[in-house]
Formats: sequence, structure tokens, C-alpha cells
Amino acid sequence: MTPPVVLTIAGSDSGGGAGIQADLKTFAALGAYGASVITAITAQNTLGVTAIHPVPADLVAAQLDAVLADLPVAAVKVGMIGDPEVAALIAARTGRLPNLVVDPVMVASSGARLSNVASVRPLIAYAAIVTPNRQEAGALVGSDVETAEEMVSAAERLASESTAVVVTGSELALDVLHHDGVTEMLRGEPVATANNHGSGCTYSSAIATRLAFGDAMPVAVRTAKRYVTAALTGGREWRLGAGPGPLNHFVRH
Repeated sequence: MTPPVVLTIAGSDSGGGAGIQADLKTFAALGAYGASVITAITAQNTLGVTAIHPVPADLVAAQLDAVLADLPVAAVKVGMIGDPEVAALIAARTGRLPNLVVDPVMVASSGARLSNVASVRPLIAYAAIVTPNRQEAGALVGSDVETAEEMVSAAERLASESTAVVVTGSELALDVLHHDGVTEMLRGEPVATANNHGSGCTYSSAIATRLAFGDAMPVAVRTAKRYVTAALTGGREWRLGAGPGPLNHFVRH
């Protein structure tokens, strides 16, 4: 059986834990064929980001057009953008980007700023689902998002701009999904691990993959959440690098 094609449009993580590298591993682990459009090259490892080099918008466009001209893309995950011009060129092609999952990557787990609201906002209206963590949701709505109640409020406000939103609670293992006018609290078991680098990228990529296989949105989100929990659990004993390590994307789940 030919696998569905899932496209990631995101930055490259030289440490392999997040970004394009995490996305492609997630696609492969869940049975999809991954294609990629690189928006930025970062120099980073488990300790942090030391340099960022944006890919020129015309080269991002050339990569995207090359993929779309040849491969039957079934779902798309957008991660780090960094440049409003890149957001605009993606927005101009959204008619050819089915099941668009927008992960508004703005700040790395190390604290390095990777993007800003202006680089994310143009895509929200085109997204099938937006997947911010609490901090990203707060930046998008312009207020702090810390409690479950604030997560619900942020999800509902952002959903007025797109089809669906899931605000992830990270260490709380509590996510808030707003879809089709319904708000749902998705509770999970917290995983005691320092190895969580790339968990947000993995979550959004898993959602895109399940949408490519035809799952309804709530099913895709719940399945992705279970997969991330398994990947966090599978990598919690790993000792890769001196800082927060990656997930085990190929764990049995």
C-alpha cells in the first residue's frame, strides 16, 4: 500500500530533536511518507540554539512548488516560519495544502526566540487546526495562559479565527481541544522526564499524519496525544547530550 504523503514546512534542528528532523521521524514512525520544505537552518543541540539562518523566501517557495508539482500531499504541518514573507507565500498556496496543521513555533524550549506573532498570524485563518502550547497561545491572544480556565478561553478565542485549536499543557499533560463549537479537556498521564525536546513538533506532526490517514479531527488529536506520551515514556532513560534530550519517536505504541 502506498503511504500518504505528509509535508513539513519548518526549520532544521542540527541536534535532531525538534523541527524538520522530529517531523520526519514522526511521519515515518506512524507510517506516512515525509517531504520537507526548510524555512531556516538552526545551529542547536540539547543545550540550546546558537545560531539561526533564515532560508530566503524565494528558495522556500521553490522547495514548496517542487514538492507540490510532483507529490500527492495529503496533509501539511507548518512549524517555524520566522519571516512574514514566508507566511504570505504559504498562505498564497493554501488551496494546495490540505489538512493544514499550524504549530506556532515562536520560542525554543531553551528560550531562544525563533519567530514572532506577525509570522504566524497570517496562517491561522487557513489552518485545519492550530496547536500552540500555553506560552504560544498567550502570545497569540495577548494575555497570560497558565490555568486550565485560561487555556479554554484561549482555545475558544483562537478557534474563532480557524477551524480547530488544541492548546497543549506540556508538563500538566492537560490539553484543551476546541473543534466544531465544542471544547474538550484531554487529560493524560504526566511523564516524569527531562527528555522533552521536540514534543510540540512531534504532537503537531502526529496530528497531520493521522489527518492524512483520514481520521476525524478529534480522533487525530487524541491519537497524537497518546503517541507523544508513548514517545516521551520511551525516551525518558536516554542520555543524549547534556541538556533536555529528544523523544523516542520509534517506540512501540
